Amino acid sequence: MTDLSSVESYLPQIVAAPDLTALESLRIAALGKQGEVTVLLKTLGKMSPEERQARGPAIQALREAVTGAIADRRETLERAALDARLAAETLDMTLPVDAPPTGSVHPVSQVMDELAEIFADLGFAVATGPEIETDENNFDKLNIPASHPARAMHDTFYFEQNARTADGSAQSNPIDGGLAGVEARRMLLRTHTSPVQVRTMQAVADRTNGRGEPIRIIAPGRTYRSDSDSTHTPMFHQVEGLVIDRGITMGHLKWTLETFLRAYFERDDIVLRLRPSYFPFTEPSAEVDVGYTLTKGKRVIGGSDGWMEVLGSGMVHPRVIAACGLDPAEWQGFAFGCGIDRLAMLKYGMDDLRAFFDGDVRWLRHYGFSALDVPTLSGGISS
Repeated sequence: MTDLSSVESYLPQIVAAPDLTALESLRIAALGKQGEVTVLLKTLGKMSPEERQARGPAIQALREAVTGAIADRRETLERAALDARLAAETLDMTLPVDAPPTGSVHPVSQVMDELAEIFADLGFAVATGPEIETDENNFDKLNIPASHPARAMHDTFYFEQNARTADGSAQSNPIDGGLAGVEARRMLLRTHTSPVQVRTMQAVADRTNGRGEPIRIIAPGRTYRSDSDSTHTPMFHQVEGLVIDRGITMGHLKWTLETFLRAYFERDDIVLRLRPSYFPFTEPSAEVDVGYTLTKGKRVIGGSDGWMEVLGSGMVHPRVIAACGLDPAEWQGFAFGCGIDRLAMLKYGMDDLRAFFDGDVRWLRHYGFSALDVPTLSGGISS
């Protein structure tokens, strides 16, 4: 029968084990199915209660000692092996590497680049503005009345109008979005990029003392509305276009949209339909539908099997032009707007808008674009 002294002899052997292979052999000899410690533990069942009470604690303590010694020695040997490997390994930084670039361009960023490339070829500049806006720029100067549903709390994210200072006294709205002289105005997260159009026209009016000059811009960026489902998110991306000049007509608007959509979808069979509509900031206003073809049960832009709404447009309302400091009798223009996320969904076959904001790298690997590819009209917009 195995005795305690025989098992105790394993402890110095474990401490002196030269490598992991020798240590594993000692573990099997002591703690394996037929190991000496295991055999001792099995004898407990055959002992009388008095013997078990006398010998049991010593056997259990010996098992714990052997187990702990093996774990400690394994950790020491593994650390020594790792240190030796790190000391022996070298990395030649001068060797040429043919590794592909990592990372992907998000579809929203890709579409923004595509839009900038297309409209730059048409003579448009890219304009930007703050995402925290005044209700004056976001609504009033766009001819949106105070009773309009878009101005309701359930649709627009407003900031608190008053805050408290350190001494507890009331303070006027502290958030001005980087704008001087608007502390007393109501602030909000912009619900569209139309305030960029307002700011652009105001800047031209200020620079020319109201005389005006031609404007051709697109305004892409983030916008915010209190809405969330498979086709709406509280934050989304929008692009708007604005042209101000003398003698501008709906014909110019239709040609611009046709040219843009044909270049974006990279198809020559794009057919448009303009339907009369209403927007406070344009008159006349038109919803723009694009023809699609049913292919394997899915709608593919191009052809005329059916119609799908893609954007809103119209002639800039004379009140908007006048509110921005220009003479509507001299200057006319058109404007249009659509969701960048929706454009991406239509072109690249995405079904759920929420996936754009989930941060799932698997989705991005599937729909993302190469980190080094830049859209060009000559090489292909989506290449």
